[in-house]
Amino acid sequence: MTTATGPETGAALAVGDVVAERTVHLTRESLVRYAGASGDFNPIHYRDDVADRVGLPGVLAHGMLTMGLAVETVVAWAGDAGRILEYGVRFTRPVVVDAEAGADLVITAKVGALDDDTARIDLTVAFDGTTVLGKAQVRVRRQA
Repeated sequence: MTTATGPETGAALAVGDVVAERTVHLTRESLVRYAGASGDFNPIHYRDDVADRVGLPGVLAHGMLTMGLAVETVVAWAGDAGRILEYGVRFTRPVVVDAEAGADLVITAKVGALDDDTARIDLTVAFDGTTVLGKAQVRVRRQA
């Protein structure tokens, strides 16, 4: 289940405004589907025995999946993916997807800076109360 809320991206924006929030529930099925779409079949994304053997805390969500889900929160708010000018993150913590419970990503998008033409949207992406993407920033064209 996902939910998204936020004001329009017009001139009324102010630094500090939360423009979108949502929670995305990931399951092991989500990871298998992403593996098929992306071609990333590294077994750490679907096999507990392999994740354990290489010292991981469990099966991990793909970093690019986490990154994509995060920016999609901004795309939904902006209304057009073509308004995204730049996007970058640092991968700081893994998202462990439990076989039974799955994993919930909590994504908050907040205005970090504004100029005449663009808004920098800072993303906070958390799993189990811990931020998993660092310096997650999206530069968005303010006018369509």
